[in-house]
Amino acid sequence: MHAEEGRGLEPHTPFDVRLAFQAISVASHNGDTEHVRVARSILRESEWGLMQTPHDVPLVQFGRQVRRPRRWYHCCSGEHAAILRGCRIKGWSRVGYVWPHHPFFQEHLAYVRDVLGSEWNVGKIAKDGCGLPTISMTVTDLAKLFANLVTEKERDWIWGAMVAHPDLIGGFNRLDSTILKACGGRVIAKEGADGLLGLSIEHPQFPDGLGVVVKIAHGWNPQATWYIARYILGVLGFEFRNPYKLRRQKAFIVPEVIPPELRERMAAIVPWDSWDPDIDRWEFDPSQFIPSEREGSPEPELVTSHDRRP
Repeated sequence: MHAEEGRGLEPHTPFDVRLAFQAISVASHNGDTEHVRVARSILRESEWGLMQTPHDVPLVQFGRQVRRPRRWYHCCSGEHAAILRGCRIKGWSRVGYVWPHHPFFQEHLAYVRDVLGSEWNVGKIAKDGCGLPTISMTVTDLAKLFANLVTEKERDWIWGAMVAHPDLIGGFNRLDSTILKACGGRVIAKEGADGLLGLSIEHPQFPDGLGVVVKIAHGWNPQATWYIARYILGVLGFEFRNPYKLRRQKAFIVPEVIPPELRERMAAIVPWDSWDPDIDRWEFDPSQFIPSEREGSPEPELVTSHDRRP
């Protein structure tokens, strides 16, 4: 749902509720209770049966929670609900809203072409994991679209809605929500399948807006993406917390992904938290178990944790 559908919300909708509806419509959320509540409230209960999201379980489940697959748990349920509401307001048929020839997707194509220019050609159109049609494009094209969000931020609702409700965009321990909360309204972030992170950055060094897209080749890896985002945003002066630490691993990034004039700032960024060094220490002396080269030397004595003396 792009800006035109967002502006089509009924006038009597309270402002903060409107922002929540708009935020969940551009989310890839965890599927927790708040995400489900907001997504469901976009539609009338009699319209819920029109939803075509695949059945799914929440992306993050706590403890021993067990959830049966439901359409509302799918990370794109808010988007589908918003499209259905937009179709009702526009007077479009809600039957087949997931088809590529539906008026909604044709409007979407027109919007993308308007941003990328008339020379842009539509590549392959395939079915996304949520059932909606999706366009194949390069990461450069995606970065241009994210940069455009900066230039349109005062004329569009997307920026304000995402900053106002960051936890609706992803949720607990999600990178995009963390960036939204930490960067003071100057960066919006969105994770996507598979292993994708898009950043729209408002920064004085880039007056026309900066769009950055990270694609992890082997698929969704939140910690790997997190380390890269720490460097990209860190050299631009934005700080946010490190991911929950990896045991016995440290992250690094090849300097070439950072513009040359910003690389000297990388030294000040440590994208991992230190760990207890005792975790990585042996609880015995390995030399005691190496066979001696001298003939007749006694067998080494096995020392267990119970036998150790101070």
